[in-house]
This record gives sequence, C-alpha cells and structure tokens, in this order.
Amino acid sequence: MSATAQSDAPIYERLIRERGDVAADARRTAEATWREVGRAMDFRLPHTIATRDFSLPSAAM
Repeated sequence: MSATAQSDAPIYERLIRERGDVAADARRTAEATWREVGRAMDFRLPHTIATRDFSLPSAAM
C-alpha cells in the first residue's frame, strides 16, 4: 500500500499531513541516488551510457 493511499490508520494519515510523506520522499531520494551512482560508477564506453537503465531493482525497496 502506498503511504499516500487512504488507510484505516488515522494517526498515520495525520502524521503524513503534518510532516509529509517521509517514506515516499525517501524512496524518491534512493532512486535518484541509485541513478547518480550508476552514472558515476559506469566505466563502459560513453556511447553506451545513454542507453543504460538506472532504475532500482524491484527487490531493493
């Protein structure tokens, strides 16, 4: 279930309203970091870098 989806946990919903969706923010940051590390650590020829998919593995999160 997404942290922003309607749930039966009013305390959690209130925390999201007050503090923001920390879980979603952390996921976005992790994905951006994963892409940045992938670009920084890619030692292949430059013409192949643009075609690489830097998405997170599905089991990572």
